Amino acid sequence: MARPQQPRGRVKGGPDPLGTPARRAALRLLDAVLRRGEALEAALPMATRAIPGGPDRGLAHAIAAETLRRLPDLDALIDGATRQRLPDDAKARFALRIALVQALSLGTPPHAAIATVLPLVDGGPRKLVHGVFGTLVRGEATLPDVPRLPADVAERWRTAWGDEMVAAAARAIAAPPPIDLTLRDPAWDGIDAPSLATAHRRVPAGTDIAALPGYDAGAFWVQDIAASLPARLLGRGDGIALDLCAAPGGKTLQLAAAGWRVTAVDASESRAARLRENRARMALPFDIAIADVLDWQPPAPAPAVLVDAPCSATGIFRRHPDVLHRAHPGIVAEMAELQTRILARAADFVAPGGTLVYATCSLEPAEGEEQLDRFLGQRSDFALAPPQDGELPPGIPVTGQGYIRTLPGTLEEAGGCDGFFIARVRRAG
Repeated sequence: MARPQQPRGRVKGGPDPLGTPARRAALRLLDAVLRRGEALEAALPMATRAIPGGPDRGLAHAIAAETLRRLPDLDALIDGATRQRLPDDAKARFALRIALVQALSLGTPPHAAIATVLPLVDGGPRKLVHGVFGTLVRGEATLPDVPRLPADVAERWRTAWGDEMVAAAARAIAAPPPIDLTLRDPAWDGIDAPSLATAHRRVPAGTDIAALPGYDAGAFWVQDIAASLPARLLGRGDGIALDLCAAPGGKTLQLAAAGWRVTAVDASESRAARLRENRARMALPFDIAIADVLDWQPPAPAPAVLVDAPCSATGIFRRHPDVLHRAHPGIVAEMAELQTRILARAADFVAPGGTLVYATCSLEPAEGEEQLDRFLGQRSDFALAPPQDGELPPGIPVTGQGYIRTLPGTLEEAGGCDGFFIARVRRAG
């Protein structure tokens, strides 16, 4: 690795080096996630408000996301090159993370990586940041091909799922995953890409989705293959289906495309805007109700109810690495309590003989297996209805108990999938 040049940074009173605003926005994003516990995507508009162009906003996001993917390894490098450990929230540590991830993972020349970061710190820390960065680069520091997970996450998942799951999760977070598309018409062949299931295509990470053939015509929508499983378990229908906690609407679109008369319920007006946008682009009919499912009441019980409950979202860590640093046990417990209430409420919306599908994009047993056990123990009028042959894509595992649990490692050779818990139960007639 080339020795870093003396940074051609800002002279006193002069402008920042070209590219500094994107790094400043990346710093704001990391601060929002790591110090305030915000979601990376939710923090993006405010953190990038001073950046005029889309490419720089994308760069800020890429720097922050890659830093979060590799945070334990970046911090290990920093700690190995400082006499005294920098506090976790020290601006110097944040600046070093940003500089190092650019030079060691994103391919930024070292002199540019440090020059655009030094304006983020003032005084003594500026000299410290430059010195530590130079020491590491001259020593040819590297990041491992397979990142380490945060220690608390690795221990929690090891207890729940074992060592192989933790190893698979580390492999999964090494790079952004491929993008899955769900087709409105399973017979549509406008995109030449691998298909892992009926009405599915998989395109590489970074694909410009809006530029793909059929986008404007509403031929497909973005949806991880694991996220498509809950609606697949309801199959085709011509009756009423309720999609609770529905936004952004991928499962709603699936149900509508399968012939169901869908009411999509979501408590968030802003998230419902995505439902409306998707409905317009896809030209699929469904109703939208802006309401808290704990207060809302359907006109009549429905034969099909789908609950993709709010959760810690640890199952989508490949796409959203910030969840590994935000979803602590307190959040998991809080979400599990909410899911219990939502599931109990949704069960009363199911008509006799009808079907309820419960799902979470979580890798925490408290938000999946334990919820199902509690529910079936309390509702003797419901029984588990395991998936039948042909209902699921090849490679999707069904447990011996009859529910679906996708983990890191599921479909790994084909590019993997998100972590989901999915159970289908039927109400006695």
